[in-house]
Amino acid sequence: MTENIAVVGCGYWGQNLVRNFASLGALHTICDSNPQNLSRLSQLYPSTEKESDFTRVLSNPKVKGVVIATPAVLHSAMAKQALEAKKDVFVEKPLALDVKEGEELVKLSDKTGAVLMVGHLLEYHPAIVKLKELVASGELGKINYIYSSRLNLGKFRTEENILWSFAPHDISAILLLLDEMPERVSAHGGQYLNQGIADTTVTTMDFASGAKAHIFVSWLHPYKEQKLVVIGDKKMAVFDDVIPENKLVVYDNYIKWQDRLPVPNKKEGVPVEFGKEEPLKLECLHFIECLASRTKPRTNGEKGLKVLRVLNACQRSLEHQGENVSTLNSSGYFVHPSSMLEQPATIGDGTKIWHFCHVSPDTVIGKNCNIGQNVFIAGKVKVGDNVKIQNNVSIYEGVTIEDDVFCGPSCVFTNVIKPRSHISQKGKYSYTRVMKGATIGANATIICGHNIGKYAFIGAGTVVTKDVPSYALVYGNPASIQGWVCECGSKLDINGTGQVTCSKCGNSFTKRDDKGEQRIERIA
Repeated sequence: MTENIAVVGCGYWGQNLVRNFASLGALHTICDSNPQNLSRLSQLYPSTEKESDFTRVLSNPKVKGVVIATPAVLHSAMAKQALEAKKDVFVEKPLALDVKEGEELVKLSDKTGAVLMVGHLLEYHPAIVKLKELVASGELGKINYIYSSRLNLGKFRTEENILWSFAPHDISAILLLLDEMPERVSAHGGQYLNQGIADTTVTTMDFASGAKAHIFVSWLHPYKEQKLVVIGDKKMAVFDDVIPENKLVVYDNYIKWQDRLPVPNKKEGVPVEFGKEEPLKLECLHFIECLASRTKPRTNGEKGLKVLRVLNACQRSLEHQGENVSTLNSSGYFVHPSSMLEQPATIGDGTKIWHFCHVSPDTVIGKNCNIGQNVFIAGKVKVGDNVKIQNNVSIYEGVTIEDDVFCGPSCVFTNVIKPRSHISQKGKYSYTRVMKGATIGANATIICGHNIGKYAFIGAGTVVTKDVPSYALVYGNPASIQGWVCECGSKLDINGTGQVTCSKCGNSFTKRDDKGEQRIERIA
């Protein structure tokens, strides 16, 4: 083997990678920022170069491949640096903690031609390889259900929760066995040691084929368990990675029907033989072979990205008390499964689209928006950042909503002045603009062709038939100016013309007449 591999991060797991690459004759450099780790490994591998500075590893022309075994929060940035330095990269799971960062890494590896491999170890385990052969051959029949458990006491982490620490192994194995992505996932968890960091999670995955999977992970269990159970309609298989012998057993159990009742037919399990090689050594060897052949690894960036998308959906479900989350959305926004999101559509990170909504194609919705229940947003509508649209609102083509706008329940936007059912008005819309920070009250109607000014406040039930100035408080049918409001929502006490300061937040405004129309402006 060519001595061209640098292992970066040589702690709890990295030392195992060091050991295997050394045994394969491919270890060139050990890199760790912890002097104690370097000192300890220097005694074990005295002829290997030692380095504490990652950038110096990347600038070394003798290093061809970089193995990243640092904390998960560093994976994306360090892998990007290595790819940009035109190094081949083996990054431990997960590929990143953010889907967009993972996508960037995959694109970067394609652009540079560098090998990008993700450390999904189970895919190299001889027992899982054999189990995949059994599933692919049809010996187990149609796969109906998979259960996976990964339990232990510790190692506790604070930079990632148990879902991100343990579940990537099981997710990658399940995706391998079923050869499909789940349509939706849900996840529940408990936080007991550190606020905001789940210590146990139970995840459900639903697949288009009808298969289901459950993943139970915990670092709070008094015993160690690593088990994968695969239920087919012909046979069943159990992989138990903790026991020393007979790790993979196939059961010729099936269900027969008697008098229209299901009756289990149980048989003794039959152990299945497979290779005894250490999975991590096989994984390391595969990386070296990919470097030599310039071929994509078995667990390449695209596969790592699929696992990352499932993890991302599970995390969003966890944050929303187990809501079903579609994995078709790979970005950082949430869409309830009951809603319809037609593509192409652009949705910003942090946006939440709740039950029974319909978002039409070519819609642009910004970041951190909250779209309530039963909302319709037509094609080509533009919605800014941090917009709140409450239940039962319809926003039709021709409407633009800027940042920080609040649309109250059942408020209505129109886009045609003289609608007739028998006369097509398509493309003849009158445009409406709701400017930054405006509030529209419940059941208000906005007649099209008008502008709602910045931080204007439209009272509940109001019918807007003309432009509304910035900071105006309007209500009635038709709407009329009843006063003025600050950006904080407090009513301003403005009499006549002149300057006024908000008693609540201290913003200052001046009032003037503009061609007979009253206006106020904020004083910077």
